[in-house]
Amino acid sequence: MTATRLESRAIVRLAAKDESEDVRVFLQGLVTNDVSGELPVYAALLSAQGKAMFDFLVWPGEEGAVLLDCEAEYADDLVKRLSLYRLRRKIAIERDESIAVHWSKIPTEGGSPDPRLPALGHRWLAPVSDGETADELYLAHRLGQGVPEGRAELGDILWLETNAVELNGVSFEKGCYIGQENTARMNWRNKVNRRLVVVLLDQSDEKRRKAAYPELRFAVDHLRVSDLDPTTLPEWQAAAIRE
Repeated sequence: MTATRLESRAIVRLAAKDESEDVRVFLQGLVTNDVSGELPVYAALLSAQGKAMFDFLVWPGEEGAVLLDCEAEYADDLVKRLSLYRLRRKIAIERDESIAVHWSKIPTEGGSPDPRLPALGHRWLAPVSDGETADELYLAHRLGQGVPEGRAELGDILWLETNAVELNGVSFEKGCYIGQENTARMNWRNKVNRRLVVVLLDQSDEKRRKAAYPELRFAVDHLRVSDLDPTTLPEWQAAAIRE
């Protein structure tokens, strides 16, 4: 049986503790994307300056709950950050150890195309079970598609500079959220001067490097758009650069 579990991912569950609460409304006022409609969607929780703090996929849960498919290493930090905004609202925010994130490079029954980019494969949530993990295969495939992810690669970068528009991680039509002002201003003024780009490690600029994967010979650099050659980029990113 092919390994599909992503051990590097975890689930954070948000659930109403009172029928008067609406978890989606709570999350809608915090994250970059519209979570009021069909899920899953890709979104992030930003700093007030519009820089990436946590990125995740938002899934529907049972009985109105919402599930965040996030980095396992920082899941507890995400819980703490979301809890700061809960105030006195009757919403439970906690890590759910009973559910695992699964991934397949090819379409799989019960899976959903990754909302960032169909070429990233299919994902689904299922009860935790023993077995081999697919983390190494997923990492290699993700980097091969030129898609950055997680705090090591995205952390402290302005959200639009992470390719959030091209990867369907932001809505400019929803209401306010944390970091919206700078994010919207960059979009209106077309001022995305830098981009996160997956490059070959031997072509990486160490001064602009966010993360390196020597075993895969890839790196993620934060580079000026004016220095990028569209012919060296994946088509989804090259199209944005050409525009």
